[in-house]
Amino acid sequence: METAFDIVLALLLLGVGGWSVIARNMMTAVIVFIAYGLLLSLAWVRLHAIDVSLTEAAIGSGATGLLMVIAAHKVAGDTKRVVQLSRGFHALAAVFAALVAIGIAALAFVLPGEPVSLAAPVLARLPESGLGNPVAGVLFVFRSFDTLLEKVVLLLALTGVWALARDEDWGGVPGLRLFPERHSVLGLLARTLPPIGFVFAIYMTWAGADVPGGAFQGGTVLAAMWILVMVAGVRKAPRVSSPLLRLAIVTGPVVFLLIGFLGFLTPGAFLAYPEGFAKPLIVAMEIALTLSIAVILGLLIAGPPKGEDAP
Repeated sequence: METAFDIVLALLLLGVGGWSVIARNMMTAVIVFIAYGLLLSLAWVRLHAIDVSLTEAAIGSGATGLLMVIAAHKVAGDTKRVVQLSRGFHALAAVFAALVAIGIAALAFVLPGEPVSLAAPVLARLPESGLGNPVAGVLFVFRSFDTLLEKVVLLLALTGVWALARDEDWGGVPGLRLFPERHSVLGLLARTLPPIGFVFAIYMTWAGADVPGGAFQGGTVLAAMWILVMVAGVRKAPRVSSPLLRLAIVTGPVVFLLIGFLGFLTPGAFLAYPEGFAKPLIVAMEIALTLSIAVILGLLIAGPPKGEDAP
C-alpha cells in the first residue's frame, strides 16, 4: 500500500506540476501551484523530513502562493502589465527544464555505492546540546552561522521591498487589503482563527527543540494569521516607520548575535554555547526569531508602503 501511495503521489506531482505550467488562466495557474506545494509537502513526509514538509507547506505553498495570488489579483484585466511570451520562448524554456531534469536524474547513477552521511556523528553529539530534534541541532549547533545568515537575508529582502516605495510614501502604511467587506466569511475567519493560530505557533516554537517545528514554522503561522487579518480588511498594516515594528524586525538577529558573541566569554568561540546552557540559549534565540520572522514575512506580503492613508 505504501508503494502504491508513493507512485500515485509521484504521478500527481508530475500531473499537477505540468498543469500549473500549461494553464492559460493566471489565477488557475496560481491555485494549481499552491496545490502542487501541498502535494510536495506530503512527499517530504514520505521521506521522513517533517521539518522540511512543514516549511514547504508554510513557505513554498502558503506564503509564496499568497504572493502569487496578490500579484494575479493586481494584474487581472490589465493586459498592459502582463508580458506575453512567444511560443518559441515557451519551447526553449521547456527544453531547458527537460535538460535540467535529465541532468538531475543522471546524478543518481554517479552516486557512491555506500553513501557518505554525517547523521551518525550528529546524533552522537546531539545529547550535549540538550536538544531532542536533530534538525534543530544541525541548525543551531553545527551550522548556526548559516542559520544566522538566513535571517539576515530576510532583512535584506524586506529592505528591498521597502525600497520600491516612492519617496513621498516612505514610512507610510502598506496597502494590502484585497477584501474589504466587513461582514464577509473571510472577516469572520480573520476574527476567530488568529487566537487558535497564535497558540499553535507558540507550541511549534517551544516544541521545536525536541520534535519537528521551530522558529521558522512558528513564525510562519503567526505571519499567516496576521496576513489573514490584513487581507480581510479587519486591520491595516502598521506604518513601517514605527519604532516598535522595527524593533520586532531586528529582535531575532540581534539576540542571535548577542548569544553568538557571548560564546567568546566562556567557550572561547563565536556561537559556541557555555556548557549546560546550550538548550536555554537556543530556545531564547528561537523565541526571538519567531517574532522577527512573523513580522518580516507579514510585511513582505503586505508590500511597500503606500502613504499614510493607504486603502
